[in-house]
Amino acid sequence: MDMLQQRSAKQVWGIRAAWLLLALVASLYCGWRFAGPSPLQTNLLALLPATEADPVAEKAVDTLASALGDRTVFLVSSNDDAHAKAAAKQLGASLQKSGAFGSVTAELPPFDLSRIAALYMPYRFGLLTPSDRAALATSNASSATAGDASKAAPKAAPKAAPKAAPKEAPKAAPKAAPRSAGSSLAGHSEENAPKALAGMLAQRIYSPLRGGLTTPLADDPFGWLEHWLGGLPLATSNLELEDNMLVAHRGADTSVLIVATLPGSAYESKTQHAVLAALAQGETALKQAFPDVSVARTGAVFYAESARSASEHEVHLIGVASLCGIALLMMWVFRSPRLLLLGFVSTALGIVCALAVTMLVFGKLHLLTLVFGASLIGEAVDYSIQYFVVYLGAQRDWDSRRGARTVRPALTVALTTSLLGYAILMWVPFPALKQIACFAIAGIVTAFASVLWLLPALLTHAPKRSPRRLFAGAARGLTVWHRAIGGKRAWFVAALLLIVAIPGWLRLTSDDDIHLLIERDPSLVAQEDKVRAAVGVDNSAQFFVVRGETPERVLQRAEALGAKLDALSGTANQVGGYQSVAQFVPSAKQQTEDRALLARHVFDDPAALRATLLQAGFKDEVADAWLAAFAQPQPLLTVDKWLAAPWSQPYRHLWLGEVDSNTQAYAAVVIPQGVTSRNEAALIATAQAVPGVAFVDKAASVSKLFGAYRVDSGWWLGGALALVLVLLMLRYAPRGGIAVTLPVLLAVGVTLAVFGYARVPLNLFNWLALMLVLGVGANYAVFLREGCLRADADLGAVWTGVLLSAATTLLSFGMLGMSAMPALKSFGATLALGIAVSVLLAPIGMPSESRRLA
Repeated sequence: MDMLQQRSAKQVWGIRAAWLLLALVASLYCGWRFAGPSPLQTNLLALLPATEADPVAEKAVDTLASALGDRTVFLVSSNDDAHAKAAAKQLGASLQKSGAFGSVTAELPPFDLSRIAALYMPYRFGLLTPSDRAALATSNASSATAGDASKAAPKAAPKAAPKAAPKEAPKAAPKAAPRSAGSSLAGHSEENAPKALAGMLAQRIYSPLRGGLTTPLADDPFGWLEHWLGGLPLATSNLELEDNMLVAHRGADTSVLIVATLPGSAYESKTQHAVLAALAQGETALKQAFPDVSVARTGAVFYAESARSASEHEVHLIGVASLCGIALLMMWVFRSPRLLLLGFVSTALGIVCALAVTMLVFGKLHLLTLVFGASLIGEAVDYSIQYFVVYLGAQRDWDSRRGARTVRPALTVALTTSLLGYAILMWVPFPALKQIACFAIAGIVTAFASVLWLLPALLTHAPKRSPRRLFAGAARGLTVWHRAIGGKRAWFVAALLLIVAIPGWLRLTSDDDIHLLIERDPSLVAQEDKVRAAVGVDNSAQFFVVRGETPERVLQRAEALGAKLDALSGTANQVGGYQSVAQFVPSAKQQTEDRALLARHVFDDPAALRATLLQAGFKDEVADAWLAAFAQPQPLLTVDKWLAAPWSQPYRHLWLGEVDSNTQAYAAVVIPQGVTSRNEAALIATAQAVPGVAFVDKAASVSKLFGAYRVDSGWWLGGALALVLVLLMLRYAPRGGIAVTLPVLLAVGVTLAVFGYARVPLNLFNWLALMLVLGVGANYAVFLREGCLRADADLGAVWTGVLLSAATTLLSFGMLGMSAMPALKSFGATLALGIAVSVLLAPIGMPSESRRLA
């Protein structure tokens, strides 16, 4: 006998040591992960699934997000122009000195605009604007009116001026291209073409509107390159350059823009803390020096920090509230600090192991997963509560191993139904939901295992007292309630609830808006809107993706798309401009055609063209050099040459480059401005009309996917109910299986009806929560049914355990209903309502003879 006791004691200590080792390993791993770069994922886009059928579109979404993610924008505003500019300089210097930013630009360094023209100068004979191209193409037509206008132009020029004009022209700079520089050729016969060219030269030389991107007159006598440069989408905002700063004027308000880049990822907590500290210090100093100045900010780093802070606050709130509430409930029922401690040991093991497994599998921890994990306490403690009920019911005749064997069937069935609910979440292509499912599965499996193997090793002594009066009162209440809704009356109750629920079902609506996923800080949204309003850039997140087998094919398709977008101008479907790489780099085909056009209509008679230049006042060597430049082999501008220019950096996100090395596929993006619900359909049709072009709207795609999976989830729920019914029928026979399934089935129906009556639109998260109502809510009827199958069971104790389990689950999941995250709020409200109805109807699953056993 002593040897058996010694062997048993060794096994007990061995089990304790094994679980202690597991807890240490999991805790150390979690501590190690949180000690380094934060594993918390605050990138909201990472919560979204891949919604585009084309992976290139997904890469475009990621590329644009990365291009904008490391930028932080500040807008310093005041009614005093001088104060706004001085304050912007001070804030910029303070932020740069803090070291929290990679770069801070408040004052622009001197930039020679001639660098832009210098890039394109070698390729000038292949760069024509659509208006110049059209004018040259129609130069063989005759138009007396246009001919008279061109003849008048040279006469208006003083005879002495042309000789000096070419020398002075490089210093001048046309502010914009002449209204139609090539139009002088339009409508002329071939013999009048030299006169038309002379008119163009006169208009170019004597035009007083010069400034901005200019070209030397000697290198671009007719201004074709200058016109082309004027069409570059370099500035698409309300900002103006004043005192080397970007300034916007709106009424009496002056706003100065400061642009900063981050040294690291916007989603790293270290970067977020440094940025906020630097900004707080800079704003404090700014307020002292310029009380009339206000600062608005926007950037991914601020949204990421806000989301992280909100999630941490909710984790603390939900975790602490759930922990305190559950502790008070367990102490009130069990009156034992020891049982309370052991219950939390089991739960803590589940939470720690769930954290470790999730980070090991996914590498990162989403915000939704972290907040949901805090609410898992209530479900993980359910298993230990059922074991404690058996423990207290056994009184002096307690055997820890026999107690584990007694509770194992009920816990196994409960675990199976819960795993089924969470396993369905694994099939949904939302990264956050997959993490939640992984977290929950790892947590409840660990809690289940700890109840069956660890708690028997820790709870070896019989209880000193048992809450007999509480159990007896619970037994009486159960008997009365079962008589009211159980047995044959269960079908009457079901029919009554069905009649009441049907009108609610008919009122059900849905809302699949992506913003249900997570809510942005309203103060940050207001500041972003202020920045956008001042800058003049809309909040459009839609764009085109252009694909092709070669860079040349991509450029050709981008040009075709641009032509169709230009054709929308003047219609109800027009956009407010667009940015495309083809505006900076025409295709080789277009460059070749433009050169051929010049060869046919301008350089077809070099002698006459030379005479025209000389007559306009050009020196012989200047005219000869320009003619010789065209005669030489024409190089072609390529995307790589454009990308190599330093000034192209703000626009490089337009070129995705090679997106698939296996198929050698290339891609680019075209970003339209002013996309609205009114013109979006036309833009989609435009994309469909051009091969290799797709219109991408990430928000609409995710919302559409929300809707599709919301509909599918209804079928999944039906299938899961059928599977649970089959499993329970195998366990309790057909009649018993139906009785045990009926409470949770009614709970799902009542929950949907309540949402219908309350006019609360359903979304995907409501339906996914119903999956968990099925998985968790079915447990209560199972616990009661299993208690009835045990002849020595105290049904009062079993019912107490069921109510306590439901209360802890409601306390934890119900707290999600108070979350600021709309997705978790929907999740929590649905779970709380469904579980409450499930536990109230759970006695329906009891067999009629249970009253005699009680």
